[in-house]
Amino acid sequence: MKIFVTGAASHLAAALLPRLLAAPGVEAVTGLDVRASGCVHARYREIRADLCRADWNALLRGQDALVHLGFVVMRGRLPLARMRAVNVDGAQRLFDAAAHLARVVHLSSAAVYGNGENLAESAPLAPLPGFHYAQHKAQLEAWLKTRHPRIVRLRPHVILGPRAQPFLRRLANTRFYPAAGNPLPRYQCVHEDDVADAILAALRRDAAGPYNIAHPMSFTLRELAARGGRRPVGLPLAAVRALHYGAWLFAGSGGEPGWLKGLAGPLTLDCGRAERELGWQARHAPDGLKI
Repeated sequence: MKIFVTGAASHLAAALLPRLLAAPGVEAVTGLDVRASGCVHARYREIRADLCRADWNALLRGQDALVHLGFVVMRGRLPLARMRAVNVDGAQRLFDAAAHLARVVHLSSAAVYGNGENLAESAPLAPLPGFHYAQHKAQLEAWLKTRHPRIVRLRPHVILGPRAQPFLRRLANTRFYPAAGNPLPRYQCVHEDDVADAILAALRRDAAGPYNIAHPMSFTLRELAARGGRRPVGLPLAAVRALHYGAWLFAGSGGEPGWLKGLAGPLTLDCGRAERELGWQARHAPDGLKI
């Protein structure tokens, strides 16, 4: 199998590419990104190109499968129009060109649901207002459901691990937590290696449509902050939002303000479909998380 991977320099790709190249039956892997991936392997070829301008008909010729990881996650100071051009418009061009491939896997996100508890894939998509990353994921999913329903849409919860987004690693390793509600809402996350396993499973099986991907353990942010015997310190959610907005406004860091809206309510997933149809199960407590 020859596999094409977009977003080859992303945090998740750093975990996925070595596993793809070590997988039986994988003949070659081609990665595309605007940045260098750092992956070096005899069966790996890298293309430096803009996802929005790539000639997909030529690039996908001779490929058997596509894994789409190329998405703007943390916008920083990037204009919103440019973010949408990559996340929605560019992705639609890519998927139209990839319609002939035997396997196509799109990495979506649990953020498409907004908030809810024990949600299955049939739950409505309700991304939070102002959370543009989640809104783009939901818009693209709605388009795929109508135009390319056979494409696999994986919906991982927050992805943690040694290569995870630095903002998420900081959030997972601080003793401060947003005191949002009583009782505090519960969340899940998933280890990057388990997400890579889910992608491999989707490439190997005759799968289609959406699949939730999360570790079954749920937790509150207070429990997360108390890891390792630390004394957790609760901060009013309004104060956390103000600090986060200031960091984003003046330094372009920490993700756009809509990221924090999800902390006001729970988000937990039912991953039974992935277990039954993909043969997938979470094997790692994310980032050593023990609660």
